Amino acid sequence: MPYLLIAIACVALVGGFAASLILASVRRGRATKVFGDPKLVTRLETFDASGRRALKGVLLVVAMVCAFLALARPQWGRGTKLVPATNLDVVIVLDFSKSMYARDVAPSRIARAKAEIGKLVRELPGARFGAIAFAGEPMSFPLTSDSAAIAQFFRQLEPNDMPVGGTAIGRALERAREVFARDPKSKDHVRVIVLVTDGEDLEGDPVAVARAAAEDKTRIDVVQIGGRMPEAVPEVGPDGRVTGLRRDENGETLMTSLSAEGEKQLADIAETTGGAIVRSAKGETGIDEIAQGLKRMMREELAERVEIAFDEEYMWPLGVAIALLFIEGMVPEAPLPRLAFGFVGGTAAVAPVKKRSTGKRKRGDVSSRGSGGVERVSARPAPGGESSRGAAPLSKKRAKS
Repeated sequence: MPYLLIAIACVALVGGFAASLILASVRRGRATKVFGDPKLVTRLETFDASGRRALKGVLLVVAMVCAFLALARPQWGRGTKLVPATNLDVVIVLDFSKSMYARDVAPSRIARAKAEIGKLVRELPGARFGAIAFAGEPMSFPLTSDSAAIAQFFRQLEPNDMPVGGTAIGRALERAREVFARDPKSKDHVRVIVLVTDGEDLEGDPVAVARAAAEDKTRIDVVQIGGRMPEAVPEVGPDGRVTGLRRDENGETLMTSLSAEGEKQLADIAETTGGAIVRSAKGETGIDEIAQGLKRMMREELAERVEIAFDEEYMWPLGVAIALLFIEGMVPEAPLPRLAFGFVGGTAAVAPVKKRSTGKRKRGDVSSRGSGGVERVSARPAPGGESSRGAAPLSKKRAKS
């Protein structure tokens, strides 16, 4: 229906433009009648511009029609191409607690995780991504196919920016489920949550949230950063530079490590939903391994879609429209004057050529120059013979000279 309305509007515009040209021609004819007898006016005109005006009007109308055809994006030809499946939705849940500043993974846990998440979203061009940044409270970004936006969302945040400290994994997973629920397309897509964290949830029950996700057929892959070995947590300033080590109220250095209970909790989250758990090795986060698993999923479970492709041919009517407008601008309403080229006193000169009179010269009306440079002047006799008497002395004087 919208296409029909657009077509009607285009036809109306072209018809209105053509009608305006016709109306202008009618008004010009009426103005000629007011000026005088149309036949006499036509005879007095040095040229007839009606044909040129009609030609320019036709060129403009046809150019407008071609322009509207180009806007309609005509397509013909037929072909097929393979398009990567776009029915994979991934929400990345990244821990922004201050313990992620630990440097057992260079340059830090949080910096390395951001870099590898950016790589992950670039390597899955057919998927849509959402984002959750969490500490004590989660911050979310909706599903999008713009992978650069997801990378930018994580890149601009730091653990120091989080308003509430802590590691609320359960709340973050619940927010990820909400991101899926808010997008109606996600119901028919394969849904995966990638949880990247270094700690355990001491505030809620993330395993219960994982069970609810399993009922929604949502898989949770877990990347466990850090291990049971204690690691000092550095103090990082607003400019990103390390200013020292974080200390508790007793002045003791804060250490981060994952307890056996926390490790089991993360394993249960992945196992409940049929997901994978990857534990970071020394110097690695494990996100790359999750990325490879998602790639295999897309190849094996999500078949590529065959799409019929038509060739865009809008450039042809557009080119015709531009050419017609150029021609219309080159057609003058009045013919260009013809010029004669010659030399006067050794200098090139150009002068307009006047139409030569075909009538005979009448005696006494035109002066002519005879041979020898003597100008002959004749005059028609006036009543009473006065002019003939005055002409004789004039002829004698010129003959003497």
